[in-house]
Amino acid sequence: MRSWLRTVLIVAIAALATSCGATRPSKYYELDLPPAPRAATNTYDVSLLVGRLSAPHLYRDDRIVYRTGQTQIGTYEYHRWAEPPTDMLESMMLRMLRASGKYRTVQRQASNTQGDYILRGRLYQMEEVDSPSLATRVSFELELYEKKSGTVVWSHFYAHDEPVSGKEVPDVVQAFNRNVQSGLAECLGSLDQFFASQPK
Repeated sequence: MRSWLRTVLIVAIAALATSCGATRPSKYYELDLPPAPRAATNTYDVSLLVGRLSAPHLYRDDRIVYRTGQTQIGTYEYHRWAEPPTDMLESMMLRMLRASGKYRTVQRQASNTQGDYILRGRLYQMEEVDSPSLATRVSFELELYEKKSGTVVWSHFYAHDEPVSGKEVPDVVQAFNRNVQSGLAECLGSLDQFFASQPK
């Protein structure tokens, strides 16, 4: 009976010691939604649907990705996005397009939504790089699919390394903010030029 009690006590002490070890809490980050620009008044009589962004598996997860060489990629275990990068980019695009006021309607693509065009794309990279210096690398491509003709009528590719002004993860996130917002502004500016060039 005593050996049984001793065994139970040892197991209980071991379990208690294990549970007392402080686990490192995860920290979550999100990209800032850009401030809404002054809305125009329906410049283009067009209904836009914002479709899904495709991406490699790494960018459909919530871990922040870093690159340590030409071919080696890793992820931070305790530094994570509040939602996958593809979801954040879609939300930012939707907000920027709606806030511009240039389109008749802007909605997320769903099975029951109607629209003239679908804006979709692919996220290729969204990672921290440290060579030659600490920076964030973002690259993605957007394309505009015209439902009536069944063809892609516009596309724009963005790729940029944004320097990080600091060495902490929040500094890296701020560089991601600048990089992504700059990329979306560039792409949506090009989209604006496309519609402006179309016959009325």
